[in-house]
Amino acid sequence: MKNWSLATRIVSGVLCVVTLSLLALSIAVAGFTRYEITERLDNSLQEVSERLQAIITIQPHKTQSDNVAWVPDVGPRTLAYQVVDQSGHVILRSQNAPVQPFVPDIHTGFANTPLFRVYIAAPMATAYRVLVGEPTLHRRGATWRATAIAVLPILIFLPVIWVLVRLIVRRDLRPLNRLHDEMQSRGSGNLTPIPSLNLPVELVSIQNAVNTLLSRLKTALATERSFAASAAHELRNPLGALLAQVQMLGRMLPAESAANKRVDIIADSTRKLARTVEKLLQFSRASSGVAFRRDRFDLLAVLYALVDDLWHRPHDGERIDLETNSIGHIFVHGDMDATGILLRNLLENALLHGTLETPVKVVVQQDGSINVMNDCAALASDTLAQLTSPFVRGGTSSRGSGLGLAIASNIARQMNARLQFHSPLGGSIRGLCVSLSFPEPEIIILSEETE
Repeated sequence: MKNWSLATRIVSGVLCVVTLSLLALSIAVAGFTRYEITERLDNSLQEVSERLQAIITIQPHKTQSDNVAWVPDVGPRTLAYQVVDQSGHVILRSQNAPVQPFVPDIHTGFANTPLFRVYIAAPMATAYRVLVGEPTLHRRGATWRATAIAVLPILIFLPVIWVLVRLIVRRDLRPLNRLHDEMQSRGSGNLTPIPSLNLPVELVSIQNAVNTLLSRLKTALATERSFAASAAHELRNPLGALLAQVQMLGRMLPAESAANKRVDIIADSTRKLARTVEKLLQFSRASSGVAFRRDRFDLLAVLYALVDDLWHRPHDGERIDLETNSIGHIFVHGDMDATGILLRNLLENALLHGTLETPVKVVVQQDGSINVMNDCAALASDTLAQLTSPFVRGGTSSRGSGLGLAIASNIARQMNARLQFHSPLGGSIRGLCVSLSFPEPEIIILSEETE
């Protein structure tokens, strides 16, 4: 589904309505202005014509050789007039009036010609008629200027209205942005209720619903963690006691007896059950959100502690080669205990599924990522894609539970870390490499004196 912005939709809708309204208003104003200007100019034209008609009546025209009345400063926009006798001959005209009458059919009232808007005054005591023409150029220019004066301010203010509407909408949507930011910050170890944000009534119900959901989620996670802790205590101790009793029983029996061999089988089965229970508890803790904390810690210190712990196990520590590439510290943000569970599962998985002849290689890269590599048959791409699923063991016949990489993947996802799988290893046809990288690690390189 295509993403859309509420602010953009509101601004666009408001601006469309405002723009269409202003355009309609502009057209109405332009039409009204044109009508008013035309009416005013017609009134002026009629008034001038009637006054000239009155003057002609008072002072009858005397025939002279030149029938042009020369008026100073006459231009293409100046009113023109003609005085016509009964036979339709022009006996007097202004210098910008045509030689022939404005209109051939002289009747009282307005008439239009291509160049003039003409008004013919009503005849009075004299037989002379006065025709006054206003140049169409002047009338059209006056109409356009008046219309522009009325409409242009509206059109000019459209960008101003657009900016103001945009600012107002963005200002009014700030509470929604604050609510979004608060909701976005929840989920990664922060399940506290959203505080009061002075939200409008329409958003208060959303805030209350989110707070209710956070409260239920926090209760559910607390219940899961409590169950995992209780189950660990209730299952580990009986299995440990059972293993101890089986080992004591084995010491009481002859070394090569059939009963002693059965005791060894029971002891191995108990150890396997204890490891499976441990992995199931780790998987339960990982699924319940154990890694949502965001503390700053040294990733290399955790790695050193795990390698040292595995070194004390028979045949395990001797099979791990650690290369730090002169890196002394890698500070990341996450949960230290959960990271320990993650790395332990990666190392144990590599030791379990690797070969006895080839040690597990742990390499700390310059970018802060950690590569755990072991020798094994190359895995197909579809198998690699399923390695993080529970109870998937990559086709191996080893005694693993198939939960180690699923636990590591769950914890890495909760800490925004990234697990990548590569098989075979570079330059080889065998092997598996699991790469762990944290976002924005702080890497400290050891100096030569320290080394």
